[in-house]
Amino acid sequence: PDGYSVSGHLLVCFSSGYFIHDSLDIIFNHQSRSSWEYLVHHTMAISAFVSLIITGRFLVAAMLLLLVEVSNIFLTVRMLLKMSNVPSPALYEANKYVNLVMYFAFRLAPQAYLTWYFLRYVEVQGQGAFLTANLLLLDAMILMYFSRLLRSDFFPSLRKGSAGRDVDGEKFLID
Repeated sequence: PDGYSVSGHLLVCFSSGYFIHDSLDIIFNHQSRSSWEYLVHHTMAISAFVSLIITGRFLVAAMLLLLVEVSNIFLTVRMLLKMSNVPSPALYEANKYVNLVMYFAFRLAPQAYLTWYFLRYVEVQGQGAFLTANLLLLDAMILMYFSRLLRSDFFPSLRKGSAGRDVDGEKFLID
């Protein structure tokens, strides 16, 4: 996934701006403590995207990674349904399964492909090493989020710790 297009370059620039804005919003609204994972994720994305913007390399990889944003639609719907205590569980149940499919199709699959590609074909020095390390860290985060999602929506009996508290805290992904 190495290539260049003006529209791809602009998309990565715009997305970098979004990640910067969202990070500043989290910090200035004093949500850093409860949203530290988002800040780590955003920092990784910003640093990777800036390196891509500067060099013009691997923009196709960045555009492929931006597919994860499609699954955010269903994660956000899930969170809003939980926050609003919608009386009809059918909508939540339907979204739960759509969310699972979208998470796999737009998060796990593209991330796995790019990790495989970078490990197999990209030089392990300079920018290639930096981006590969970034991908591996994002892999760990995405798998952690996926396990939380599965526990919360499909295996709720596994959510409770020995003290009766949620294992992962009170995040909307868990609740």
